[in-house]
Amino acid sequence: MRTLTILLAMLFTVGGCQSDKKKQNDKIKIVTTTTMLTDMVKNIGGDKINLEGLMGAGVDPHLYKASEGDVSKLFEADIIVYNGLHLEGKLEEVFEKMQHLHKNTIVAADALEKNTLISSENFASNYDPHIWFDIDNWIKITNYISSKLIELDPKNKAAYITNTEAYLKKLASLNKRVGATIKELPTEGRILVTAHDAFNYFGKQHQFQVVGLQGLSTATEAGVQDVQKLATFIIENKVKAIFVESSVPKRTIEALQAAVKATGNTVTIGGTLYSDALGDPNTVKGTYIGMYTYNVKTIVNALK
Repeated sequence: MRTLTILLAMLFTVGGCQSDKKKQNDKIKIVTTTTMLTDMVKNIGGDKINLEGLMGAGVDPHLYKASEGDVSKLFEADIIVYNGLHLEGKLEEVFEKMQHLHKNTIVAADALEKNTLISSENFASNYDPHIWFDIDNWIKITNYISSKLIELDPKNKAAYITNTEAYLKKLASLNKRVGATIKELPTEGRILVTAHDAFNYFGKQHQFQVVGLQGLSTATEAGVQDVQKLATFIIENKVKAIFVESSVPKRTIEALQAAVKATGNTVTIGGTLYSDALGDPNTVKGTYIGMYTYNVKTIVNALK
């Protein structure tokens, strides 16, 4: 961390000296944090931008620490796009330094009214940061980021508008398909038990009761009492399946399954859900729409 602080200080001192290296082929350089944002900005910007995402498939943004290379990428970017609400908690110092350098930053959470966010005293921002799991939120964020890109790069306004409209149509179609699939589950069967509370916005939009073993942040560890308490909840509510998350070690859910089994009851592991990161690039689950579709099918099929 000391090395990172020194590097930040050096970049602050020489700020702006590399402006001539920032652009390739006269395209703005955008650096995004999470895989979900990388996918969205790719859809909006298309071939009019140079895009680089810091985090890859399966990477947990709660625990992600910036390397010296990451700081250099952020420093050289024309625009930085990040989630906010302390999702990228260990990058806060870096973001603050970039703001001192008058770097253009776009915060996805700024697209949403505070009264639409889910409150949580267990998170640094006092709000649940997993805002992408409400598709209506993602539509608002898409419009917001698109408008900011147009403001910062007006020469490509027409392309951004065309690309955004195409992506919004896909999101509207996703919203419709997801709603139809979830209707296959009766309301009383909509109990989603996962490794940590990443799905509260999903639950709010689709009337699921969501219970996470580790709370909102994967930085916290589930204790024995947490496991036993949730095992009792599963038994009492006759929950059929629980779910692993791609960015959280599966041992926590396996321990929960074992605790249920120790009482003479059973619960299956319904599959792996993508929560804080998308799947591998160049796969269906490597896009926001593909990830969301896969998650919903996995949840519904396991709980039916």
